[in-house]
This record gives sequence, C-alpha cells and structure tokens, in this order.
Amino acid sequence: MQKIFTKYMVIILTAAIFLILFINFLFRWHMLEDQQFSTFHIKIEQIIHMLENNQMELELMNENLNVDYLTRAKAAAYVLDRQEEVVMDVSQMQYLAKLLNVDELHFIDENGMIASASVREYIGMNMADYEQTRPFLAILESDDEEAYLIQDAQPNAAAGKIMQYIGVARRDKGGFVQVGFEPDRLMEAQSRNTYDYIFTKFPTDVGEEFFVVDCGTGKVLGHSKATAQDFGEKYYQLEVLYQCGGGAYQKGADGRSMYVVSQQYEDALICAVLPGEILFRKLLSDSLNTCLYLVLIELAVIFLLNYLVRRKVIDGIHRIIESLSAITNGNLDTRVSVGGNREFEELSRGINTMVTSIINISDRISAIIEISGVPLAAFEYESGTNHVFVTSGLGALLDISDQAVADFCKNAQVFDRYIRRITETPVEGESDIYQIHDEKYVRIHMTESANRKLGVITDVTGDAMEKRQMRYENTHDPLTGLYKFEYFKQLAAAQLQRMPKGDVCALVMIDLDYFKSINDTFGHDVGDRYLQGFSAVMGAMPAGHCLAARRSGDEFCMMVFGCGSKEEITGYLDAFYERLAQDRIVLSETEARTVSASAGYAWTDDAGARIADLLSRADEALYEVKRDIKGIYGEYRGT
Repeated sequence: MQKIFTKYMVIILTAAIFLILFINFLFRWHMLEDQQFSTFHIKIEQIIHMLENNQMELELMNENLNVDYLTRAKAAAYVLDRQEEVVMDVSQMQYLAKLLNVDELHFIDENGMIASASVREYIGMNMADYEQTRPFLAILESDDEEAYLIQDAQPNAAAGKIMQYIGVARRDKGGFVQVGFEPDRLMEAQSRNTYDYIFTKFPTDVGEEFFVVDCGTGKVLGHSKATAQDFGEKYYQLEVLYQCGGGAYQKGADGRSMYVVSQQYEDALICAVLPGEILFRKLLSDSLNTCLYLVLIELAVIFLLNYLVRRKVIDGIHRIIESLSAITNGNLDTRVSVGGNREFEELSRGINTMVTSIINISDRISAIIEISGVPLAAFEYESGTNHVFVTSGLGALLDISDQAVADFCKNAQVFDRYIRRITETPVEGESDIYQIHDEKYVRIHMTESANRKLGVITDVTGDAMEKRQMRYENTHDPLTGLYKFEYFKQLAAAQLQRMPKGDVCALVMIDLDYFKSINDTFGHDVGDRYLQGFSAVMGAMPAGHCLAARRSGDEFCMMVFGCGSKEEITGYLDAFYERLAQDRIVLSETEARTVSASAGYAWTDDAGARIADLLSRADEALYEVKRDIKGIYGEYRGT
C-alpha cells in the first residue's frame, strides 16, 4: 500500500511542478522587465544627479574664484595708486604679480594703452584693437570709481593662451589695472561636467550601455563605452529613442534585441540599453533555480508523507503493543494515545477505559480518606513492577511536589530508596516518627511480604512539635536560652563517658561580679539584660567544643571538651574572656559596661571521672578567684 501511495504521489507532484514552472516563467519575464526598467530609471536619475552636482560645484567654484581674483585685482590697484615708480618698471611689476599670486599684471592708461605690464611683450598694446580686450574699455568710460569687469576664461588677444582677466578702475588716477590668471582649476572642473567624463566614473553592470543624444540634432553627446561605437544602429536614432520612455525592445547589431529606456534631461535624452539575451539568461537561471527548489520540495513532501504513513499506521500498532506490555508490567498510569485513524482511536479509548477502571479503585480509597478528614496516605508496590499505587495525600504529607509523586509512581525502586532513607533516622525517643524538615513530622508504618510492600503515612507534626517544645522548656533556661543545670549535667556526663583516649576536658564554674549592685542600681530589667548579654557570649562558643548552662541567678557553668591538652582548654577560656571584654551592655542612657565574671575550672583526662566531683573542684577554684582578684579564671590546684 505504501509503494502504490508513493507512485501516485510522485506523478501528481511532478505534474504540479511543470504547471508551476510554466506560470512562473510568464510572470518572471514581466517581473524582470519591470525590475530592469526600475534599475535603469534609478541609474539615469543618478547620472542626472551627478550632472547637477557637478554644475553646482562648477558655479560655486567660479563664484569663489571670481571673488578671489577681484580681491587681488583691487589689491594690485591699491598698490599701484601709491607707488608710481612701479608702473614703468617691468621687473617690479613681475615682483608685484608674484606677491599677489597672479599670472599677469597690466596697467592700462586713460587712452586704453597698456602702459606697463609684468609681460614685456604686452606693453604698448591698444585694448581697442582686439575683441578679447575691447570689453574692458567700458571701465574707462564709467564714472564709478568702483567699476570692474570679470571676463570668462578664453584665448587672450596677444598669444591665444587660455586666460581669465579681471579689470579694476583706479580711484584717484585715470586708467585701470588688469590681472590675469591661467584657469586650470576651472577648466578641470568644466571637464568633469561632460557626459564622457561622468560615464567613465559611473559604474555599469555586465552588458549595460549608457549614452546621451542631443534632442535637436540627434548627435550622440556622450557614451559609456571606451571604444568607438557605430551610432548608425536603430536604437541610437532620435525618433526611436522617443518611443522608449517606458522601456521597449529595439533592433541592435546583428539583429540582436536590445532593451532600451530613455529619459529627457534639459535638451538631451539620457538612454540606457541592455541586450535582451542577458534578461533571458537571468530568466533561465531563475527558472532553473525554481525548478531545483521545487524538486527538493517534492522529495521532501514524498519523504514526509512516507514518514507520516509509517508513523500514523505502522508505528501506531507498535505503540499499542508497547503500551499493553507496560500495563501488563504494572504501569497502570500508562495512557494509550494512538491517533491517525478511527480504528486506532477506538482501540486506545477501550484500553484506557479498562485501565481507568482499575485505577479508580485507588482513587476511591483516596476519596474515602479525604472524606474522613484524617491526614493520611497509603502506598503499595510489588517486586518486579515499576508502578507504585499511592493515595492523593502522599505529596502533602512528605512535602514533595506533584511531579515528584508522579515520578515515584513510575519507578518503584526509586520510591523504595526514598522511603528507606527517611526511615533510617527516627526522631529521638520514637520508633516510627520521622522528621521531614523543621516544621514537618510524620509516622510511617510499613508491612512487608515476599513480593509486596504496604505503608501508611500519617501527619503527627502537631504532637511532635508540642513534645519538642516541652522538651526544650524542660532542658533550657527561659531567660538566657542556655541549658538548665540538671540537663547540662546529663549532657556533660554523656560527653565525658565517650571522651576518646588522649583527650582532656574541663568543667568551668562562672559567677558574675557585682551583679547585685547592678540589680539594685538599675533595676531587675537591666539585670536580666545583663544576664542575657553574658549568656549570648557563652552561647557563641564553638558548639563542637563547649556546653553552656545557667546554674542559678548569676551563676553559670560550662564544659570544654574535645581538646588534646590543657593549653587548648585555656585557649578556649582566653577566647571567651576576650569576647566578653569586647561586648558592652547598655545599663542606662549614660552608662554601658563590659561584663565582669570570675571563673574556676577543673580538668581531667579520665573518662570515668564523676561530673559532680569536677563541678565541686571547679567551684573551689571559683571561690579562690572571687576571694583574691575577681574578673579572671583560675585552675583547681587541689589540697
């Protein structure tokens, strides 16, 4: 069936590809023409923009040069008005021309004769004799003292050399001064404003041709090709080019079809040409690429459809078989979900309905437990299966997420390890109560058989917290938070009994100095704060080496253990007194004190020693310190 499906699918898709290629060919041809027309239009606009920019640059340069040249001419007139001796001396005229950075300098008298000049050959010329010089005589005829004339660059009368002359009237004397310049910069800028120059700088694509035709004469004014062209072809003719404003095909050399676009600018037609064969090659290339893409798409579609048939039919059967195997192995949370056809869907629903009826037994048990209001959960799992039956309250009792419960239900081995880890350490004094975290306690009761484990979990947090609070109140001093003296003795005795060989420990008795006077002077509230400040220092001692307790009133005791020598014991005592000296207790708004305390200690390396004896000896050492010095600690020396 799959082979027949593939055969007909290949035939249908191949026919569709040929139809798409034919339609694409037609649309693509018109699209390429439109794109080429748009490209030519943009490039012609760029050429016009370059022409206009060059013209603006030329006009601006000419204006700036004229201002500069006029300024130098007036400067020359100013100098000559004040230095008569310069007028007749050619060398000084040359020197002045050099200073003013002009190429020629002439003085013309009131008769229009060149009386003096930086070029000796020009002396004696009559300005009225030449067409180039004659316009400057208007300065002599003018009554304006500021009269001047700026002449465009042209061949001069004397030597036919391209020059630009500026004449300026002399204010106080007759005649005028003329300066001349070789207009190299201006001529260069004018050369850049020709069509041929612009076409040499304008980038063209392969096969593109640009040229400009005079609208009046039909003469080709400029061309983008470097070599000579035969401008007799049809598409160079003016009457033909007028028809190409929207783009048209015209006949070229050897009968080639040329795509031509023209646009009028001032009195010229700017034209762009591309051989039609280049457009056809582009069309052919695009069509081949499209054909390749369509073939690739066809292969992908055939592959995908074959994949879907295999996935929706053949793989569906395999998934149903695998799901049935999982359910048989006890994984009743397995859901059969095979779509793709109606038969698979009905079969999946039938299997799921059967499994759901089995699972509902567990759900009904959970519902009964919830109705009872008892915080209780049950679980059951068998050897050789992965599935764990649990009631709905398991996650809340063990303080784990629904996702964790779901994971446990799928893996009985992981769940078994989790339960065993919890039940390894019951709460002290209890056999089946376990601490989940600081605010959570549960009772776990389990029964095991050869192949099955059944457990019930109940929440006993309230009872456990109440017992813990009662135990804390029975073992800790309410004011200072330190151990009570009786409980301290029990802990100290146990610590002494398990002291390793080679270790030493010490019992320390401590009494606060001057406490009665503080109580009498500042009141009992301050006295309590004084006791609490001292207790905070005791409580800050390392828990792994110190036990601290309040004996009564201002009397305290401490056990220092886990030490390798007596010096290590005294090291902890020194650290205690250093910390005590750093903490100041605020007694009033104007007074704060450090706590003064006297202490005596008795040490031993005998794990069989009696706590009562060590406390008695430490008490004697304390008595000696209180009697003699106060505020320090002393060692029991014996009698």
